[in-house]
Amino acid sequence: MSENPAWPFAPADGTDAQDELARSFARLFTGSDAERVLGHLRAQTIERRTAPDLPEAALRHLEGQRSVVAAIESLIARGRR
Repeated sequence: MSENPAWPFAPADGTDAQDELARSFARLFTGSDAERVLGHLRAQTIERRTAPDLPEAALRHLEGQRSVVAAIESLIARGRR
């Protein structure tokens, strides 16, 4: 696994640790409450549309939030496979 200093949330240990983390996310985000929370996170970040005059700092902040939500969704999908 290559290290990405810009993304410090990936586990540094091998695939087994990554798979276990993904399974933990899948277990945690199960059920109607989890779906409601994920829907809220998605609506507030990934599905959010911004005005064209949004300041660059705010856009960068939103893109960071989108990246975290996308990573959570990716781990959930991986853990369910």
